[in-house]
Amino acid sequence: MRNILATIIGFIAASLTVYLVENLIGHNLFPLPDGADPLNMEWLSNNMNMIPVGMKICVVIAHFVGIIIGMLVAAKISKKSMIPSYIVGILMLAATFYNIVMLPKELWFNISDGLFAIIGFYLGKTRSNKQLITN
Repeated sequence: MRNILATIIGFIAASLTVYLVENLIGHNLFPLPDGADPLNMEWLSNNMNMIPVGMKICVVIAHFVGIIIGMLVAAKISKKSMIPSYIVGILMLAATFYNIVMLPKELWFNISDGLFAIIGFYLGKTRSNKQLITN
């Protein structure tokens, strides 16, 4: 039961981290143009060129940090198993790659988002494993 709870809370922490970095930081530092609807996939697909580069960088950072935080939270709650961390990391990687495939973006963004998500998974795995060893 503890591992199920660790997975759920870890995923929530990862999702919340992504939301905070993208929306609270990214949208405030790099506002979208008037009339933008970031929750509408059709609008996003047709208007990716109108989204500021800084906002796109915030998305990459959000995915990277979200994976790490989610995996660490899952490991902290589980205390004995890496499985919740792996599940959270894999779900967040899947969400990142879904975003890459579904929205047409510049090549630099697709490569950096995918690469940083993988690096985030590796760092999350490494830090989570160290956390379990010290418990």
